[in-house]
Amino acid sequence: MSRANVLEKIPDRNIRLVYASIFLLGVAYGVPIALSSLLLSRRGFTKGDIGTLAAFFAGGIVALSLPMGSIIKRFSARRTLIVSLFGYALTVGSFPFVRSYPQFAAVRVIDGMCSVGIWVACETILLSRADRRYKAFVVSLYAIAMGLGYVVGPVMAHLIAHFAPMEYAFVAAGIISVLSGLLVMARLDPDVPDTHHAHVVASEGGPSESNATDSKPPYRAVSFVPQPASSAMALLGKIRTSCFATFSYGYFQASVVLFLPLYLIEAKGIQESKTILVPAFFAAGMLALSNFTARFGDRHGHLLLMRVLGAVGTVMVLGFVWIDSFYAMCAAVFVAGSTLASISPVSLALQGAVVAPPDYSRANAIYNAFYASGMLLGPIISGAIFSRSGGVPMLLHLAVMWGAFVIFATIFRSDDPTWRAQREHPTAATA
Repeated sequence: MSRANVLEKIPDRNIRLVYASIFLLGVAYGVPIALSSLLLSRRGFTKGDIGTLAAFFAGGIVALSLPMGSIIKRFSARRTLIVSLFGYALTVGSFPFVRSYPQFAAVRVIDGMCSVGIWVACETILLSRADRRYKAFVVSLYAIAMGLGYVVGPVMAHLIAHFAPMEYAFVAAGIISVLSGLLVMARLDPDVPDTHHAHVVASEGGPSESNATDSKPPYRAVSFVPQPASSAMALLGKIRTSCFATFSYGYFQASVVLFLPLYLIEAKGIQESKTILVPAFFAAGMLALSNFTARFGDRHGHLLLMRVLGAVGTVMVLGFVWIDSFYAMCAAVFVAGSTLASISPVSLALQGAVVAPPDYSRANAIYNAFYASGMLLGPIISGAIFSRSGGVPMLLHLAVMWGAFVIFATIFRSDDPTWRAQREHPTAATA
């Protein structure tokens, strides 16, 4: 896609600024992902200790997910993002300097709280500023920017650990997060009014004529009409399919990262050194397809696309059971990443299409609470199944979960505005 085409769809420089900030944060995230378990192992912690510390991180996300919507409405997404970035910098930079299990647990809880602040704030800014025609496209580039950071971060961590003590890499990650916070503080504009106080009502005029350098969101001329806030249950009813999707992804992602390499070693006889490459194929699949799927979803319906991606991903997870070749397994993991990981930005775009702008922050908080709950429960349940019954039942239960999502999304397919428009006005919708 050409740069001119991207600028046409994303004329608001604030959106591109969020991409730069989240890329830097992805680099800062990639360091502890690559080194935390090694550092903790050197400090004498067991594998069980390392796993429960990951649960503390998810617990921090769960604890602050729901209140984060009210925090953003009170203090703004911009301020919340700045504070959360500096907070994450403090936690990741202090990680190598704590010693006891309770200290590490406290750091991980704060890490999760700051992370959910960053995610909800960024998603609120993106959804409030994106043209409704390109919401999935905008969110997919956000996911790609973070994914690229996840690739760069471990590489940077490996280089630093090769030439200096491992602890230096965590300090470097903290500095990068500080730079991200300073970038947002210096360049990001205040929140658009409809994030907090208004519902956008399109006028009968044509599209805005803002050019590619205009910092204002590419909305039509609008009037702002105050709307009463929706209840939490009403919001959940609107975004139920997105919440099921993000719960499934968080559950699946956290389980696969921990247990798929062990399954490949124990059941398939694959060398441990080779299993390190498996997550890279999953991430590569997401990076390769998420932008294409986002454009398809914006045009033909987000929930339709989520059902198709979920069905294909379910087949790939079942394939993990019967595939024995390492290279065929990598191909299956690539397809699983390109489908299941691509559901995440599309589900967020669907949420932006069904929720009124004043409710974006609260809806995003609920959405991230489901994601964090999946991350929290996935390793616990999958680990118990793996320990008692083996890797095959563990993979089968993940496939059942995705199959249940496809059925759920089919039952509630009318939640997608595109589906309703096609039913009510098939000719206009096709045009």
